[in-house]
Amino acid sequence: MAAHEYYMPTNWRVRADIWEVYEICSDFEGYARWWPEVYLGIHAAGKDAETGNDVFAILSKGKLPYKLRWTSCKTVENAPHALSLKAAGDLAGRGTWKFEQDGEYVNIRFDWYVNADKPLLKYLSPILKPVFRSNHYWAMDRGRESLDRELARRHKAEVSNR
Repeated sequence: MAAHEYYMPTNWRVRADIWEVYEICSDFEGYARWWPEVYLGIHAAGKDAETGNDVFAILSKGKLPYKLRWTSCKTVENAPHALSLKAAGDLAGRGTWKFEQDGEYVNIRFDWYVNADKPLLKYLSPILKPVFRSNHYWAMDRGRESLDRELARRHKAEVSNR
């Protein structure tokens, strides 16, 4: 594995219905609303030539003082159990979300295989890879917290609409 190549798995467990979690995680445009500490902006950017799926231009950040510009699109969907995507730009690679209902909980796994192609990251990865990995996990921790808030918001709205 080259210094700028990363494999970063993440596991979450939330009290929810698998379909609800899948709906949230598969709606790329919604990330900027419910995961705002990381996703600063997402907008439609055309269709992917290979898959025909919508491509989204993404501006994201972590705890470190740099921003990432990249695009993403879905490559495979097996609702509500899995969703795969590809990325290009400052981050280039692929990721897969997996969802499994376990009683009243959903076990969530995100496998991220990515090259850090932003020049700053690419050239500093040989010495700062642990710092960059830590930055990714900080962002994923914000995602877990944000998913909890989004689920609570939805449940509160459901109760209010009754």
